[in-house]
Amino acid sequence: MNIKTTINYSKLLLLLLVITFCSHQRLMAQQPNILFILSDDAGYADFGFQGSKDFKTPHLDALAKSGVKFTQGYVSAAVCGPSRAGFLTGKYQQKFGFEENNVKGYMSSSSKYMSDQMGLPHDQVTVADYLKKLGYRTAIFGKWHMGHADEFHPSKRGFDEFVGFRSGARSYYAYTEDHPNDDESKFLEYGFGNYQEREGEYMTDVLANETIKFIEKTKKTSAPFFAYLSFNAVHTPMEARKDDLEKVPSHLTGRRRTLAAMTIGMDRAIGRVLDKIDELGLRENTIIVFANDNGGPSDTNHSSNAPLSGTKANHLEGGIRIPFLMSWKGHLKPKSVYKNPISTLDMLPTFVTAAGGDVSKIEGLDGVDLMPFVKGENKAKPHETLYWKKETRAAIRHNEWKLLRFPDRPAELYNIEEDISEVNDLAAEKPELVRELYKKLFEWELTLDRPLWQLKRLYEGKAAVRMDNHRKPKLKK
Repeated sequence: MNIKTTINYSKLLLLLLVITFCSHQRLMAQQPNILFILSDDAGYADFGFQGSKDFKTPHLDALAKSGVKFTQGYVSAAVCGPSRAGFLTGKYQQKFGFEENNVKGYMSSSSKYMSDQMGLPHDQVTVADYLKKLGYRTAIFGKWHMGHADEFHPSKRGFDEFVGFRSGARSYYAYTEDHPNDDESKFLEYGFGNYQEREGEYMTDVLANETIKFIEKTKKTSAPFFAYLSFNAVHTPMEARKDDLEKVPSHLTGRRRTLAAMTIGMDRAIGRVLDKIDELGLRENTIIVFANDNGGPSDTNHSSNAPLSGTKANHLEGGIRIPFLMSWKGHLKPKSVYKNPISTLDMLPTFVTAAGGDVSKIEGLDGVDLMPFVKGENKAKPHETLYWKKETRAAIRHNEWKLLRFPDRPAELYNIEEDISEVNDLAAEKPELVRELYKKLFEWELTLDRPLWQLKRLYEGKAAVRMDNHRKPKLKK
């Protein structure tokens, strides 16, 4: 190779490096920050933007007005662990055996995995994994619930930072000698294995503070951020700040009063995070989503799912339909309402696509990129069919029709578009449709894996009683 050829080769190599660098910088500049906020066990009706007059949520109400409110937002499971597994992977969690909550002491002895073996399978790729490969700084603040053991730790599932707790619930105040705890998975953890309780601080505020620190820190770099703010609010135990209790309307009493105060605290914490995003000039380049992990457990935290029947842990609308908001200033029209069914399964493909990734290369996704739909570019429905399953109980929503299957009674059929409260069972009037939906549901079940762990059978009976106790009464003709 002569000198002239060497010089030309060097120039070409330099040009390629410059082009690659510029392309990378351009992608980084276009990639939006992503903030996914998840509340825990909140009631469908317990927010101002959902029509509540008693639960004051001015910051979430403002978020709703700034973007899109989904009136038919669903989760992939009626309980928190499987629901979160679906969100994180964009897949029906039954495909990889995460059908039940992973709670120590409640499992059947016939389960394949027990205790610390229960967690998000290692072969599943999370939304954080994908975004990290696209140059994002990733973090989770709050409830993990994807496995207590070290092998399932957030730092091994795509998250650069973790401040939270591994279990499904904990106290809102620090564990001390006077407020003891013997379950390590409930302690507040900074990073990996660094446990630090924050005495005198309320957990909802702690999680907001840590999220703000992460956003401030990431702003100083060239990287976009993905922050998963996973509140334990408003899950039990029922613990609220005294000053928030004083803001609750006087006619609310007992757990309902405490729940309202906890909701006030969560809304304030969210407002502080959103204010920081505004202060740093990041609002126009940040996708913000608010959702809940499942329906409200009306029997434990006195949440309201009105006008829906059902609660957490069953497949009536009150167990699976949730408050759901999305905002992206300059990209999504303010005060928009999207009425077609969507799912938390859609978050992974929506986020990864917005970040510049190609989700067509991801095998087995059940979610879709929502942006073309909410922007009006795609007039079709994101989903004609959605599914839910827990042991022998299952449900299918196909267009306006919803079939529920039970082990202890005949199937039920509802026209959800006309009967949101599920009070007019049409199964006896439409046997052919029942058979058609049964077949469609069974065909879907053939694609699923066996559950890796299962609850003791007695809890299925309790779930049925719980469901029936929270049905809306049938309207008299």
